[in-house]
Amino acid sequence: MTIDSQNEGWRSWHDSSEPVRLGVSSCLLGELVRFDGGHKRDRFITDVLGPWVEWVPVCPEVELGMPTPRPTIHIEEDDRGEQLVSPSTGENFTDEMNVYSKRRVSELDAQGLDGYVLKKNSPSCGLARISVYRNGKRAHRRGRGLFAESLVVNSPLLPIEEEGRLNDPMLRESFIEQILCRNRWRLAVKRGLTRKRLIEFHTAHKLILHSHNESASRRLGRLVGEISQTPDKVLFARYELDFHMCLRTKMTRKRHTNVLHHAMGHLKNVLDSNAKHDLLTTIEDYRRGLLPLIVPLTLLKFSVNRHAVAYLRGQLYFDPHPKELMLRNHC
Repeated sequence: MTIDSQNEGWRSWHDSSEPVRLGVSSCLLGELVRFDGGHKRDRFITDVLGPWVEWVPVCPEVELGMPTPRPTIHIEEDDRGEQLVSPSTGENFTDEMNVYSKRRVSELDAQGLDGYVLKKNSPSCGLARISVYRNGKRAHRRGRGLFAESLVVNSPLLPIEEEGRLNDPMLRESFIEQILCRNRWRLAVKRGLTRKRLIEFHTAHKLILHSHNESASRRLGRLVGEISQTPDKVLFARYELDFHMCLRTKMTRKRHTNVLHHAMGHLKNVLDSNAKHDLLTTIEDYRRGLLPLIVPLTLLKFSVNRHAVAYLRGQLYFDPHPKELMLRNHC
C-alpha cells in the first residue's frame, strides 16, 4: 500500500504491514499474456484501485506452460463432463488445469488474499456466463472457468469479482467494501482476537452490516453479546463466517436509506427542526435516485462530528474506504 495513513475512519483500522492484497488476472494489469500476445489492461484496476492495494497477478494458462501467443481454448461438453480443450490442435488441458488450480489456490490462500479480480469470458478465469460448446457448437453460456471454479470452491469466503461487473457502481462499492472488511478482520486476527476486541470490531462495523442485511447484522450482534460457554476459537470462526456472508448481500438504495434513517435517530435530540428537515429531504432525494449517497452521508457526518455523537463517530459506515476512490459519488 503506497498511501500514507491517517488516524481517521477506515485508516485507523488498517496497517501498512498487512496491506490489502488482491489476486488478479495478469492481463488486467497490462501484462502480455493473452492468447493473441496482447493484454486487457483495465484502467480502474491499475490507475484507480492500484495505489491502494498489493496485486498478486496470476495467469493460469501461462503458468500451466502454454505459450504466448497460443491457440485458443474453450470449454467443450461431452460424456466426461466439461473439458478444457484447444479446438484447433485437439489438446485437452482439463486434468493439468485442475491439478494446477488446486495447488495454486492453496498457495494464494497462504499469502493472505483479501479478494480476487478475474477476467470475464475466459475459459480459465471467467466467473460466470462462460460459453460451453458441444460438438463444436456453442450449447449454452452457463459455464465457469476451471481456475475460477477451483478458487470459488477452495476459498469460499474470498470476495471475488470479474472486472466487467466492477463497472456497476453499487457492485464496485460492495466489492471494495468487502475486501477492506476482510483485511480488517485478518489484521484483528493477526493482532490477537479476544472477546473484548471482537465486540469492538463488531461495534465499528454495525452500520456497514446493516446496509447489507439487517437481520444478519442483528444475528451477529446476538452472537457477540450472548454469554455462553462457547470456546473462543469456535465463536471467532462462527463470527468470521457469518460476517463475510452478511457482506455478500447486495446493497441497495432502500437498505442505505434505512441505515441513514437509523443513524439520524441517534441525532434526534440534538438537531433543530431546520436541520432535521434538510436531512430528511436529502435522504428522501437519495432514495428517489435524485442524489448520490455521498450527499446525505456528508450532511450526516457533519452533524455527527458537530455534536460529537460518540457511537456514530466510531462507525466505519461513514468512512469505509478511501474517499479518493469516490465510490459513493456514483451510487
